[in-house]
Amino acid sequence: MERITVLLADDHALFRDGLVSLLSMQEEIEVAGIANDGQEALEKARELVPDLILMDIKMPRMNGLEATRLIKEEMPHIRIVMLTVSEDDHDLFEAIKNGAEGYLLKTINAQELVDLLKGVFRGEAPISRTMARKILHEFALQSRRPEPEAIARGDLTRREIEVLQLVSEGSKNKEIAARLCISPRTVKNHMQNILDKLHLQNRVQAATYALRQGLIQQPE
Repeated sequence: MERITVLLADDHALFRDGLVSLLSMQEEIEVAGIANDGQEALEKARELVPDLILMDIKMPRMNGLEATRLIKEEMPHIRIVMLTVSEDDHDLFEAIKNGAEGYLLKTINAQELVDLLKGVFRGEAPISRTMARKILHEFALQSRRPEPEAIARGDLTRREIEVLQLVSEGSKNKEIAARLCISPRTVKNHMQNILDKLHLQNRVQAATYALRQGLIQQPE
């Protein structure tokens, strides 16, 4: 298995160095580079083209939200996960709207962080169930993202709609697979087909769109 290359963007050297030490202990992960601010993150992303960027939000010169937007516009294949102390709703919503695949707080424990980062490459969103439901609810009410071209229910298969419903409830790929009696690989394939049909970047955006179009039900 090829190693996951990671770029770390954080202006706090002590925290960043700790992350380097943690991730360097993982056989599947290679720290490709570090950035001290959002502008440098953009420049390093162009130079290194990493698989994943761990992005702080509050940084000098250019914050992580703006850096995420610019990187995803230019290099949409690069996955970005916010790793921050900010619990501000605005930061959370802007990060996902700008294309971030996940949003984690720096209070997370080390092993959970590693497990969630690996899950990104299985098509999973590293966001807690509570946060995921909050995002979906708020996006359904106030997202400012221009709507993709409307898609009819018939354009998604019954199975794809079932997958989206479970995604909206915060289920991981293994949980979805168990519920639907299919393999995790099949779940991943369904998600890729859904994203291709909806012309969206990640599963949170897809579930949000499906909610707003009435394709799935609001999670309880």
